Amino acid sequence: MKRMLITAMLAVVATAGVALQPEASSSRLAKDAEIDAAQAAPIEGFAKGGRWNEPFDPFTIAGNLHYVGTETVSAFLITTPEGHVLIDGVLAQSVPQIIANIKTLGFDIGDVKYLLNTHAHIDHAGGLAGLQRASGAQMLASAADRPFLEAGAIDHGPSQGMRFPPVRVDRVIGDGEAITLGGTTLTAHMTPGHSPGCTSWSTTVNDANTTRSVFVHCSATVAGQSLVPEAYPGMVAAYRSTFAKVKAMKADIFLANHDNFFDLHDKRKRQIAGDASAFVNGQELQSFNTRMAAQFEADLAKQQAAPEGQQP
Repeated sequence: MKRMLITAMLAVVATAGVALQPEASSSRLAKDAEIDAAQAAPIEGFAKGGRWNEPFDPFTIAGNLHYVGTETVSAFLITTPEGHVLIDGVLAQSVPQIIANIKTLGFDIGDVKYLLNTHAHIDHAGGLAGLQRASGAQMLASAADRPFLEAGAIDHGPSQGMRFPPVRVDRVIGDGEAITLGGTTLTAHMTPGHSPGCTSWSTTVNDANTTRSVFVHCSATVAGQSLVPEAYPGMVAAYRSTFAKVKAMKADIFLANHDNFFDLHDKRKRQIAGDASAFVNGQELQSFNTRMAAQFEADLAKQQAAPEGQQP
């Protein structure tokens, strides 16, 4: 039944170019007590070792695009005169930090109109319910990842069973659909593999009177997931389709879900030192895509060669 459900979700085809507008909210899925308990829970395991909740000073990447995440896990704020868009929520424990980071930059969580998610793993979706509570924003996500977000857990991979407060998905977004707010448009790109509904986002920013294209990559790593057998139906084909799709894309500014994938710390140091274009590199998206495709094929070959029962 699970395999049939995920296969059906992966088959959803959306209309391209549709501009979405906020609509009236329904009740939240997570109760206040559940959100509060998750925020107060100790940081353990992967989260502690990966420094997922370590503080990091927020800053402006370029134009109206800002970094408001933690030391190692990204969250991006796009500001406009009519409200803001927030991409990803890190952990449940990260919510106070993200809200404070937004305030430090001179903005208000209450002005966030849309919450977006790259994928439904705990380190990117864990804080969404708390941020939805704080902002009243509309939550947008892919059809394939929506069940995991609304369940508060994903059912496969290393983070299987790691629960987070469930978040209500107000609108399902499909490949090529656009979110327009205050003169800024973000476009969703379905890039499955890392999760069934992995969603990358593109936009443009006005950086020192220059228009820069931006690509926020969902993820392209295997990250300890099983390719043999597939953690979900069509996983191998999904990764390969994503690599082929991204190969045709271009971006002046490449961003990713974890610091190491886009050299966050080195670029920020260069920016502080006076390099206003530290995050601008038109070759970086393709370099990342090539590297991840090669790593994926190596991981697949390794799992295929492993004795039965020794796969992840």
